[in-house]
Amino acid sequence: MKTGPTNSLVDVPGLRVGHASRQTATADAPGALTGVTVVLAPPDGAVAGVDVRGAAPGTRETDLLDPRRLVERAHAVVFTGGSAYGLASVDGVMQGLEADGVGFPLGEPGSGRVVPIVPAAVVFDLGRGGAFGERPDAAAGLEAYRAATDTAPAQGVVGAGTGAVVGRLKGGIGTASAVLPDGATVGALVVLNAAGSAVHPATGEPYGARFGLPGEFDHLGPLPPSRLAQAQAEGLLGTALEGPLRATTLALIGTDLTLTQAQCTMLATMGADGLARAVRPVHTMVDGDSTFALSVPRRPAPELPELHALLAAAADCVSRAIVYALLAAAPVRTPAGNWPAYLNIQ
Repeated sequence: MKTGPTNSLVDVPGLRVGHASRQTATADAPGALTGVTVVLAPPDGAVAGVDVRGAAPGTRETDLLDPRRLVERAHAVVFTGGSAYGLASVDGVMQGLEADGVGFPLGEPGSGRVVPIVPAAVVFDLGRGGAFGERPDAAAGLEAYRAATDTAPAQGVVGAGTGAVVGRLKGGIGTASAVLPDGATVGALVVLNAAGSAVHPATGEPYGARFGLPGEFDHLGPLPPSRLAQAQAEGLLGTALEGPLRATTLALIGTDLTLTQAQCTMLATMGADGLARAVRPVHTMVDGDSTFALSVPRRPAPELPELHALLAAAADCVSRAIVYALLAAAPVRTPAGNWPAYLNIQ
């Protein structure tokens, strides 16, 4: 197995990613620290599934992804900061899709009447820039929609990961992909914003590093003893479980294999397992962890052995994307807090 050309979600043909970031806070002046990330499917949509594990989710249209429902395909998936307020950003994505004639068709063919299907989920970052009222709105959603491309997406402190934290460290956006032996592609994009930690407290090694492809994370062994002792003394390797509604990690998996909606749901479930291997504790009472899956049917439906391989690789992609989110994060200090980046403690 190897990575795709960009080692990111957009290695799945037909998927595009766009970010809108709001980062106006400084160490001394409160402001915004939030944003939106949108994943666009092809115009005819992608078969979609979801798995919600956390106890405090904030979502939109996830019930529609149940295999028992009418609509099988989604036209976009939105990840947003701002907690429940941030769901307003989905309106902007829907406006962009409607203007481009993309959505579930209504009325006579050619009427232009469509309803875009846009499932969404939020992360909690309210007040992390020091200004509680700064959160994504419809304009931010439309900006992310218009920014979506099939080039390798930015990672780290960007989009829905702008205000993300993981334990005591800065979180953010991460992504990874894999090409299976049969040529199928699977990719994952993660917004790492967890109450738990992504780093082993006794070694400083990212939990997800062991699931890398050969040679991918060989440079991420245990921290040198002096650096480890300092990070432990500063409490940087611990969790941040105090207080309600603090977190939520989101993930999206894509593949070019033709899957049913039930199989997409299973794909999302396996992705949630990948999250559980790279963050501890996970799916807590203060997290709303949710994992989505999209099938862009460019390759035939898999037989059972190929499906099994896909599910296993998808879980690994989520774990690997979490490591890349750690590596891409930059330190941020605002009046609300100070979050060093993982690379700062190496």
